[in-house]
Amino acid sequence: MTKPDLLLAADLGPRVTDQLEADFTLHRYCDAEDKPAFLAALPEGVRFLATGGGTGCSREIIEALPALEIISSFGVGYDAVDVAAARAHGVRVTNTPDVLNDCVAEVTLALMLALAHRLPEAERYVREGRWEAEGNFPLTAELTGRTVGIIGLGRIGKAIARLAQAFSMRVVYHGRREQDHQPYQYYADPEAMARDVDWLVVIAPSTDETRGIVNRRVLDALGPEGRLVNVARGDLVDEPELIAALTEGRIAGAALDVFAQEPHVPEALRAIDNVVLLPHQGSATHKTRAAMGDLVVRNLQAHLHGKPVPTPVV
Repeated sequence: MTKPDLLLAADLGPRVTDQLEADFTLHRYCDAEDKPAFLAALPEGVRFLATGGGTGCSREIIEALPALEIISSFGVGYDAVDVAAARAHGVRVTNTPDVLNDCVAEVTLALMLALAHRLPEAERYVREGRWEAEGNFPLTAELTGRTVGIIGLGRIGKAIARLAQAFSMRVVYHGRREQDHQPYQYYADPEAMARDVDWLVVIAPSTDETRGIVNRRVLDALGPEGRLVNVARGDLVDEPELIAALTEGRIAGAALDVFAQEPHVPEALRAIDNVVLLPHQGSATHKTRAAMGDLVVRNLQAHLHGKPVPTPVV
């Protein structure tokens, strides 16, 4: 029996491709140097597409594949997929939520701890022999008793809130609307929330409404004792304004796992001591990435066999 054709838009690793090859004929668009020519040379009837959250799928690709039925995206964020084009062409879109909640929450608290206790600086202080030469490292902040405001109380936001409470932190949140049956105070205005918190954690999806939500006004409201953590998407924070706020001492520090133009990180950010930087590691563990890849495959297999997909977006 001939296996159906699948366009592989991003290299999702051997665990995913090995599973996919059992059911599909893979066309590795991700490896093509001349991508328009590759698309033009594809056989007719490509119904399946697998991609990464950062790679996504453009309107151009969707329109080049008139038989396309499903885009299975690796990652909880699907802002790089042209969802409007998919919907207009009757193409189903899936993502990989839930399986990464705990991992991203762990990384978020790790960033907060690292920033509060200045752990990267303290570690360098020991390695450079400065403890012995100069004496004790300066005193630092801590999380206990502080208030954290979460922008985006979705699945991951709730996991972060639970961990923050384990550190005896008070939790408040901002989102599109107030959620029923949540024990946390709701703020309709992110600027008002920033004014009332010690920590601002960004974990909302990237949409027209959320891009640039952390702007100069929000940063100034957070104030010189406030700290920012972004584990969502880089475009939710006005990066030049963040750099200015940090260099001018208008906020106390930032911990960032995401950036506006990844993998580029501005030199100005890399040069600031009161910033903790990670290379988009929020879900990057063996266990979590395996679970995400398996969910990509399960969505495609379900559609292939005429079953409901586990995690539909469209």
